[in-house]
Amino acid sequence: MDLQTFLDDFMENNNLQLLVRDVCELFQCPVMIVDMAFRAVAWHSPPDFSDEPYQGSIERGGLTYETSSFLISGEDGPHTVTLEDSPYRRRFSTLTAGDITVGYLILIDIHGRLEEEDPHLFASVEAALAKQLLLETSRESTAQNTDEAVLITLLEGKYSDEGLLRLQMDTTGLKAFQPQRLVMVNLDLYQSTKWADNALRNEILGIFPDAHPLLYDGNLLFFISSSPDMDQLKAFARKFRLRVLVSRPLKSVFELSQVHGCLGQIMRYIQPRTAQPFVAMEEAFYNLMFLLSLRDAGGKAMPRVQTISERDREEGSQWCLTLYTYMSCGRSLRETSTRLFTHRNTILYRIRKLKEDYDIPLDDPNLMMSLLVSSGLELLEQGCDAPFLPALDLEEPGE
Repeated sequence: MDLQTFLDDFMENNNLQLLVRDVCELFQCPVMIVDMAFRAVAWHSPPDFSDEPYQGSIERGGLTYETSSFLISGEDGPHTVTLEDSPYRRRFSTLTAGDITVGYLILIDIHGRLEEEDPHLFASVEAALAKQLLLETSRESTAQNTDEAVLITLLEGKYSDEGLLRLQMDTTGLKAFQPQRLVMVNLDLYQSTKWADNALRNEILGIFPDAHPLLYDGNLLFFISSSPDMDQLKAFARKFRLRVLVSRPLKSVFELSQVHGCLGQIMRYIQPRTAQPFVAMEEAFYNLMFLLSLRDAGGKAMPRVQTISERDREEGSQWCLTLYTYMSCGRSLRETSTRLFTHRNTILYRIRKLKEDYDIPLDDPNLMMSLLVSSGLELLEQGCDAPFLPALDLEEPGE
């Protein structure tokens, strides 16, 4: 088997499984492809090959969360991992068609030679596999009668109306599905090389029996049907080193796609800003997401607020921060002082300067909203987002 034969099969046939068999022969190693929900969609291995994590993934129909954490760990480009429960190294790579990530390729290096292969060979193979996987994924019917298939179709926003959704749910275990909130879990910090355990999934189902956990678009998702127990969620996040976001209450399961999109935006924003596990509620980020959307839409601050922001950048002062905090505290000197950890007299001096020297109309009730939003926008322009972020560090029990 050579690259040209593989490419001929790609051009002449319309079969992902055939291509995976070719890849197995080309690299002389076991192969598996998983989709964005980390379901095994195609695989092939040499005769007499035996490996518990590999066979277990086929029998389950997909990867454990432990396996998936390595695929979505945020590493750039292909990377290899050695497992505790397998003698073989795995090579992971992302399958991307255009700008769309469609799945992942896993090669098991049973001969210890994959690192010696030409990178251009891998690139050609991955490009063809990605296109074929995208084609076959697009052909799949959205009317699949499994819990996970219905939830993924819902997350992708492919149901035209709630009636069709309910019709599909009635044919699965989701007939009585009425979740109160969606929980999004980022697995970047969670890496276990014991891939046969499925410990994380078992833990979730032990705490939340009706969670319906699934992997989708790089995160672990599950559902809760009651008000969130924050102590319980924090203990869960500490145990497995997880970053956890809890959505606002769901008015209807039909809005799941929109809620998932909002959580995804928040997770992408805060993920690089902390290297620690955390648990946070979506509601805590409303101000931040509002200001970001306004800024991205071209929103501008009042000229007077832009002036004090320029002075901040020139002098390292905190006029905008003081203005934003003062307005968000309802113009309370005491609360502003407390929030900024600054003496009341200092805050009083700054307020007087804002009024007299910079002509900021702090006492005009018609401009309170404009001043609050303008100072928030300018803080973002300064790279200062701390006033809009909740405390993310998890306290240890008893603190």
